[in-house]
Amino acid sequence: TEVTEKLEEVVMIWIKQIRQVLVESEQMRREADDIGPSAELEHWKTRMSAFNSLLDEIRSSRVKKIISILQASRSKTLKQWKELDGNITIAANEAKDNVRYLYTLDKFFGLLARASPVTMMEHVPSLMNTVCMIYTTSPYYNTSERMTSLLLKITNQMINTCKTYLCEG
Repeated sequence: TEVTEKLEEVVMIWIKQIRQVLVESEQMRREADDIGPSAELEHWKTRMSAFNSLLDEIRSSRVKKIISILQASRSKTLKQWKELDGNITIAANEAKDNVRYLYTLDKFFGLLARASPVTMMEHVPSLMNTVCMIYTTSPYYNTSERMTSLLLKITNQMINTCKTYLCEG
């Protein structure tokens, strides 16, 4: 019983820490007003890495042993643990999926940054078709909030490219 209590204390600390990570990951991001779309891809890559690391840790043999001991002793902390494990898995899957979809736009990000206003317009239809594909097929990225943020960043990149073009001309 003493060992079980100590292990429950450890798991409760983990639960608190994991909840904090989940809460922080859902908070609004503060970004510069003129940030481009490649920052969106970088954000999701960073988030994917963080949640994959957390999943690796949770699925380590050390953690599995502790959870097995608590299962054998029918610990009440396991209900919270399983819920958080599921939430982390969802967050990791979301980040992975969003990275996969945003990579389909990656080729356009460089084109937008280097193009002249005239050549940029040649790429806009296929860029918008790809954004539309993401909106219609992505299970996680198809919210108006995420799409608005992405389109704003694409627009920022187009404006920055035009400013650069005008200043060089």
